[in-house]
Amino acid sequence: MNAIREKILLLLLGGVAFGYSITPGKQRMVLRTISREWNKINKRELREGIKYLYKLDFIDKDVSKNGFVKLSLTKKGRLKLLNCRLNNLKNKKVKWDEKWRMVAFDVPEKYKSGRDALRRKLRSVGFCELQKSVFVTSIDCEKEIESLVNFFRLEKYVRFGVLDKIDNEKHLKKLFKL
Repeated sequence: MNAIREKILLLLLGGVAFGYSITPGKQRMVLRTISREWNKINKRELREGIKYLYKLDFIDKDVSKNGFVKLSLTKKGRLKLLNCRLNNLKNKKVKWDEKWRMVAFDVPEKYKSGRDALRRKLRSVGFCELQKSVFVTSIDCEKEIESLVNFFRLEKYVRFGVLDKIDNEKHLKKLFKL
């Protein structure tokens, strides 16, 4: 996806993050970040990017009576943004902090499609399957996994943990080339 379009989607998601911020300090931090990033965008590229995202049905546009335009992410847009963030995990080149990230889930059969989609996505971004519903990675990805779980509405059934040690660590280090 084009970098400007991805940035627009991320900034719209920043608006959502502001809404979920509980403390005024977190809200100020989100606003400062969004403000800085908006100022970096070329206005012509911004307009073209918004038009294109609207055409793809990634964003909704609502014009109020006083002429203000409100942009919001559609479900399709949230999924595209989530995929971009998760795919960026694979390309993350950071020094390993010697901690393992584990995702474990026990999703009921009636949510099978969400469970299978979660499993596929975890594999595609580089998680190693320890058991049928337990995955591990060396990459710090808590926020991305939380977004993925929220998207599929599986919060009640999925757990995320950070491990200092795991019994088959030698094998995992070879798999992750650490």
